[in-house]
Amino acid sequence: MPSEYDAAYQGTRGANSEDAAIDLLSKGAKLLPRDTLEDVFAAVARGEARYGIVPIENTLAGSIHRCYDLLFEHDLKIVGETVRHILFALIAPPGVALSSVRKALSHPVALAQCEQFFRKHPLIQAVPVYDTAGAVEHVIREGSGDSAAVATRRAAEVYGGVILAESIHDHSENYTRFLLITASKSPDPAKSAVDPYKTTIVFSVGNVPGALYHSLRPFAERRIDLAKIESRPLRGSPFEYLFYLDLIGRAETAPVSDALNELRAQAKSVRVLGTYPCYRG
Repeated sequence: MPSEYDAAYQGTRGANSEDAAIDLLSKGAKLLPRDTLEDVFAAVARGEARYGIVPIENTLAGSIHRCYDLLFEHDLKIVGETVRHILFALIAPPGVALSSVRKALSHPVALAQCEQFFRKHPLIQAVPVYDTAGAVEHVIREGSGDSAAVATRRAAEVYGGVILAESIHDHSENYTRFLLITASKSPDPAKSAVDPYKTTIVFSVGNVPGALYHSLRPFAERRIDLAKIESRPLRGSPFEYLFYLDLIGRAETAPVSDALNELRAQAKSVRVLGTYPCYRG
């Protein structure tokens, strides 16, 4: 039975994840806003939405660790990615002055990208909530004279907020990478013969000297470009770790397929999370 929605995303109207969904699908896509990342993964796993759009890393705040954990916990696969330039502003209800603001609500990752602003304005307390655009919706609805939100200009436009300060993020080179996920049993999109592809895997190794070195050696020997490596605790096995690896190439073709076969021969576990087109801007 077809899914009711084209894609689920974390947040409300005006969220960065909604913008990423439009980038990856279309302006006409039927989107399902969810409160948490867990809800997004669950909506895709249950078939409520064909796809999910989830943030995986930010150039200022780093990796979204919970997203890595959820990729491992669910039987889903990655089929696409996009990157968005994130520009944050301080947004308040009409009539509120910057000098009156004592609380700024936003998602914890967004707040982490604006640390310098809060150091320059020590009277403003950073208050974490589940979503950037949802924070704007809340402060506009409540109409408090001392509360504002950290979000994008589009969120201000959606909810009728006033921008008190522009570009409050720590650095102008502020980008977030988003993944497009779907059920593992879903058919793979047709692959281009010329476009570059990325493959994401997760693997675990024994706690012995040189284990990680030997796991990466098959890729180095074949001159496969490793775009990112991330480690996460392996739940239930204290001080053991899962390693997530982004590499350039397709899992099903050489030399990547040969390197994966060599890795499988020595690692405790190897799982391909997806092969998908590289974001090209």
